[in-house]
Amino acid sequence: MKPFVGHLEKLTEKNRDFRHVLFTGEHVQLVLMSLQPGEAIGDEIHPTVDQFFRVEQGEARFDFFDGGEHEAAAGDAVIVPAGTRHNVINASATHPLKLYTLYSPPQHPDGTIEKTKEQALAAEHH
Repeated sequence: MKPFVGHLEKLTEKNRDFRHVLFTGEHVQLVLMSLQPGEAIGDEIHPTVDQFFRVEQGEARFDFFDGGEHEAAAGDAVIVPAGTRHNVINASATHPLKLYTLYSPPQHPDGTIEKTKEQALAAEHH
């Protein structure tokens, strides 16, 4: 396993994939995400996975089904503890939302690239 070294802000801003796994380690995974205007990740809950988000570009709405709704913009970080039901929505009607997330432990197969949310949903059903 090789370490990851890169300019994370630039990589995140250039990313156009819904989900792009950039690094997978034994205990952590780095994933770039790009949500289209109004697009949502969808309801999810990770029973044994903590998740960190950082918004690099755009406006996000984080819905926590036990803790309300929170807005986040470029430079903001959000941590979702394991077992927390949540959704991330691009709050803009005109601009993509660019963010990255860290899963601990990893959540997706190493090397995953899903161009669209539809591809991501199809992969989850297999």
